[in-house]
Amino acid sequence: MADELNTSGGTGTTPRQIADGYVHALALLDPLTAVYLGINPDDDRLPDLSPQGQQAVADLARQTLAQLDAAEAAGLGDAAADPAAERRCAVLLRERLSAELGVHDAGEGYRAVRNMGSPLHSLREVFTLLPTDTEQDWARLGRRLARVPLAMDQYRATLAEGIERGLLSGPRQVSTLIEQIGQWLAADPAAEAAGPTGGWFGDLVAPAPASLRAELTATAVTVAGKLAELRDWLAEVYTPAVADTPDTIGRTRYARWARQWTGADLDLDEAYRWAWTEFHQLDGAMRAEAEKVRPGSTPMEAMRWLESDGPAIKGEEQIRVYLQGLLDRAIEDLQGVHFDLAEPVTKVESMIAPAGSAAAPYYTAPSLDFSRPGRTWYPTQGLESFPTWDLVSTWYHEGVPGHHLQLAQWNYVADSLSTYQVSLGGISANVEGWALYAERLMDELGYLTDPGHRLGYLNAQMMRALRVIVDIGMHVGLDFPADSPYQPGELMTPDAAREFFGRYCGLAPAYLDSELTRYLGMPGQAIGYKLGERAWLTGRAAARAAHEARGEEFDLKAWHMAALSQGSLGLDDLVAALSEI
Repeated sequence: MADELNTSGGTGTTPRQIADGYVHALALLDPLTAVYLGINPDDDRLPDLSPQGQQAVADLARQTLAQLDAAEAAGLGDAAADPAAERRCAVLLRERLSAELGVHDAGEGYRAVRNMGSPLHSLREVFTLLPTDTEQDWARLGRRLARVPLAMDQYRATLAEGIERGLLSGPRQVSTLIEQIGQWLAADPAAEAAGPTGGWFGDLVAPAPASLRAELTATAVTVAGKLAELRDWLAEVYTPAVADTPDTIGRTRYARWARQWTGADLDLDEAYRWAWTEFHQLDGAMRAEAEKVRPGSTPMEAMRWLESDGPAIKGEEQIRVYLQGLLDRAIEDLQGVHFDLAEPVTKVESMIAPAGSAAAPYYTAPSLDFSRPGRTWYPTQGLESFPTWDLVSTWYHEGVPGHHLQLAQWNYVADSLSTYQVSLGGISANVEGWALYAERLMDELGYLTDPGHRLGYLNAQMMRALRVIVDIGMHVGLDFPADSPYQPGELMTPDAAREFFGRYCGLAPAYLDSELTRYLGMPGQAIGYKLGERAWLTGRAAARAAHEARGEEFDLKAWHMAALSQGSLGLDDLVAALSEI
């Protein structure tokens, strides 16, 4: 099948046509992209995770940029029906592909070992998104599952070449991934007594039709065996190779990754100073809210009490239902008042994340045609009781009015923009900034008056401010400032960052460890939440001021819908676009 596919790029001539041609060409090179987008439903392949596969993706990006150069030189976008829209798309496409090529050319793909978002995580996660409604769906899933061992071999070959080139991951990422693989391979001892089950992959195919179950289970066992081989190679070969590699990456690599995640050339020192200002403000607000939860307690004492003795939901299915209720109520209350949502956008599902996931909740967007709805995912981490104090604002972030409203609305308006602008062109800091803005909006609208829920919201804000501090501080090698309550003037090492973070953010120790490992493995990603929110708030304030200067009433609902319908923008361009609405 692959030999028949044309992956040389699009045939369009305007920037938006070129961008959408790129989407479809990449979906053929990387079938996981097609799954996330909900296109090419008959494709049962997996991407080529070898160095050659990475190079093919980079070649496509260069070809697309050459097409864009030619189109702009010929003025083809200016001759289109909407020249301004063509220019916005061209700016985004050029910035995104250039940033991605910068990461590729630096060889970052050769050290893609981390505790979330690695090629190996994507190989597993894709199976949670595949349809399983019919026997044909299950057969297609089985064919894709049978290709996983080859993909693992390709991934291993890429990491082996990284060893040869001296392009290595940090030791913490490796040990964490090995531990996660162990969780994926774990099986129920009683079931294992009757024969190999395939661990998580065996659980995946257990609901298959009886006619396919034996074959799929055998495939799952083969996949689990190959995964165990990869784990052993990581432990016996890769771990010794990276033993002396620092977990932090330095200013040059960090600036490259920050551009990838934020769509901006950031002043890292300014962002670091600003985050410390936010830290001090939030610390004061949390102390005031903690008094309402437990008079005389510090924020950490109040949060520990909420975690151990506060309201909680017992049972995995019960917490899923509770979280679904938060989504449903938010849509019912906000619809027509603060947002005008099309019917497909009002559908969102609460799900339990598969075992072995990172500790943080996450969201997956609907397919472009909405045949697969948007979904929030909650990692239960093997627990049976779930305190709710910090879940309310989190589900406003992950679901409504956060990630779901933005990404589902992007899908809804894709025809008036371009598929690229609402999918592959998405910029993390824009998306995460909106989701953090959504939490703040719900606080502004009075949905977080319960002291526990509001302390959870403030703690989430504090976590995002701390992310900017520790992510930049660790990787760039900055000192704690003179007004820091912790080790002023001392270098921020990962261990110091872990201690500092734990003192001022109410995360469980295991969650905190997972977070720190995430920052070390995905440098520059974690800063986008708070810096992105700053951009959204700055743009809203500027738009409000402009309306009031003209003697006009500022319509927040209209602003929200216009802002959510403009597609992706990097932080370099976002504030200006929001200010003009």
